[in-house]
Amino acid sequence: MNTFGTLFRVTTWGESHGPAVGCVVDGCPSNMGISVEEVQRELDKRRPGQSDVTTQRREDDAVEILSGVFEGKTTGSPISMLVRNRDADSSKYREFINKPRPGHADLAWRMKFGHVDWRGGGRASARETVGRVAAAAVAKKLLSRFDVQAIAYARQIGDIRSEETFDTPVKGLTDLIDSNSVKALDAEAAHGMEAAIKEAARQGDSLGGIVECMVFGAPAGLGEPVFGKMSSELAAAVMSIPAAKGVEFGAGFQAASMTGSQDNDEYVFEGGKVRTRTNNAGGIQGGITNGMPIVLRVAFKPTASIRKRQRTVDLKTGKPAYIAIEGRHDPCVVPRAVPVVEAMVSLVLADQMMVSGIIPRRL
Repeated sequence: MNTFGTLFRVTTWGESHGPAVGCVVDGCPSNMGISVEEVQRELDKRRPGQSDVTTQRREDDAVEILSGVFEGKTTGSPISMLVRNRDADSSKYREFINKPRPGHADLAWRMKFGHVDWRGGGRASARETVGRVAAAAVAKKLLSRFDVQAIAYARQIGDIRSEETFDTPVKGLTDLIDSNSVKALDAEAAHGMEAAIKEAARQGDSLGGIVECMVFGAPAGLGEPVFGKMSSELAAAVMSIPAAKGVEFGAGFQAASMTGSQDNDEYVFEGGKVRTRTNNAGGIQGGITNGMPIVLRVAFKPTASIRKRQRTVDLKTGKPAYIAIEGRHDPCVVPRAVPVVEAMVSLVLADQMMVSGIIPRRL
């Protein structure tokens, strides 16, 4: 499927080395101010070639809004956005037309569809996430009107983990995250993460990691019992991101080694409201938001494209083969996955708040 959402619906389109990538946002309320500059700011966060720990493919990712916005405001009709691919080099991929790359979707896509776009991974490439981030710029603007904000950052890269955390949307936090190339919360951990990525790249290898996302201001009551849980919706969204391999909420997998008395979030009165003393549930209980910050983490595998020699097969000759993947690839996907996680979480929030009636169809 290429379409996501119930009322706030997003369709992404385009391939890694095709003419362009983009999205169509359908269902956004009318009369909301949005500009090209606001969308561009979000796209710049995931743009390639920003540092020496990301791919050196040079794309300016300049967005064009083709419809759905008139005189600086949304009209309620579909918002179509386009970003042209200007630095695609497909020559490195010809060698792999009949040699599926280990860790990639090459063989699975070929087995399912038969005829595929082999250039840069085609539709399976993370280049596709441009459309998600552009669409989320609209969702974020919508959420800001209701004081809801998702903030994502690198929690771990390789075996370097940041223990820095926060429980309120501190002013200047996003500037702090954007101030280092890996988008971590603290400078010391960031230096270690950067060094680890560079060392892996020097050896022709890659690293994985964990992106954490906090949501502040999400109202209680989002999500439906049983099959429409908020945790289910969020999990499906972030697990659709290329290279995502796992997701957890609150205490997550750590809860498996806790006792009930340790894991249970006790209730307290604070400021005349009921809240929980801890947040091991990650802001979601029984699949429904409880008004506490939503906390989730997404694990990303190491980048599949590496220069180290690997075994594969030649589908044309039926014989074993070896490949070493050259070209411009992220030695770690985490830094550029941060804005994509933030985007997918924001899209779910906007959609669920429309479904619940909190966000009207006309502003």
